Amino acid sequence: MAVIEASGVCLTFQTADGPVHALKDVDLSVAPGEFVSFIGPSGCGKTTFLRSIAALETPTGGTLRVNGKDPDAARRARAYGYVFQAPGLYPWRTISGNISLPLEIMGFSKLERAERIARVMDLVELSGFGAKFPWQLSGGMQQRASIARALAFDADILLMDEPFGALDEIVRDRLNEALLTLWRKTGKTIGFVTHSIPEAVYLSTKIVVMSPRPGRITRIIDSPLPPDRPLEIRETPEFIALAHEVREGLREGHGDA
Repeated sequence: MAVIEASGVCLTFQTADGPVHALKDVDLSVAPGEFVSFIGPSGCGKTTFLRSIAALETPTGGTLRVNGKDPDAARRARAYGYVFQAPGLYPWRTISGNISLPLEIMGFSKLERAERIARVMDLVELSGFGAKFPWQLSGGMQQRASIARALAFDADILLMDEPFGALDEIVRDRLNEALLTLWRKTGKTIGFVTHSIPEAVYLSTKIVVMSPRPGRITRIIDSPLPPDRPLEIRETPEFIALAHEVREGLREGHGDA
């Protein structure tokens, strides 16, 4: 069964200036364990679609299923973790305290919380920083803490809305490598929004190219690259050819708008 299944999904926002058509006829199937990146110009509906999967927005047409359920039922079943563009950490809580928060809300015992916090902090290479406060960490470390928080209750799906967009290129490269390692270790299904062609190509098993508003999928590209990807793979002919295909898909979307 597909983890995420969209059929004819449309979403129109009603505003004072008239309707805004954010998504139109989006069809997509995501298999368990895939790493799917969504790429397209600003305002094309990438984040809107991710938020629809997470039941943060409600489609106005079509059907959308997450683990065979409607998105709101999947949310109640804790089917996914969500990582926003900014870390969103509470400054008065330690890093361990921030990671613990959703576990506290869900009613996990103190022992269970401690075990899960230790495990996810090790996964994101933050062991030893649990007693620090967010303002004591770099931006990259804060974002890793945000990822750890989303992983803490062990959902099968991880939704990530351009989590590395505000970071410098060196930190971004390191976190891309760390995210791939985490994905291979956990086997989670990842939905990832980005504006970066190299990032989409480096990370993904499937790249979903979207058009300008109203957001439509213009091309779905399955990556031929191996799961084990050192940063140096970006210099290979295969990587460059795949990046060119994504760029062509983006141009094609603009031509159809």
